[in-house]
Amino acid sequence: MNMRTSTYTVTFPDEFVLPGYPDELPAGEYEVVIEEECLQGLSFEAFRRTATYLTIHGKGEHAGRTELRPVSERDMELAITHGRNIPRDVNDSEAALSPQEDLK
Repeated sequence: MNMRTSTYTVTFPDEFVLPGYPDELPAGEYEVVIEEECLQGLSFEAFRRTATYLTIHGKGEHAGRTELRPVSERDMELAITHGRNIPRDVNDSEAALSPQEDLK
């Protein structure tokens, strides 16, 4: 099964919360990781999202610890929209490139 991973960075100007997590997260830049799997048996290349994670870097007594928090695509989009953030720095892994995209 072919998988691909994409990442992008969002900036939250204010503290925010994500559904399912009790703590409030501080304002700042966060990396969003998206994992997708290739759908087999089609005459064209298509991918299905299997997971979305928000990368949380520890601060204070938790400095040096990184946590990937699973979050639904909808909840992540709502958090971004609510904070009026614009995703930037999109970085797709090489596995995410189709042969046609690789030639560009």
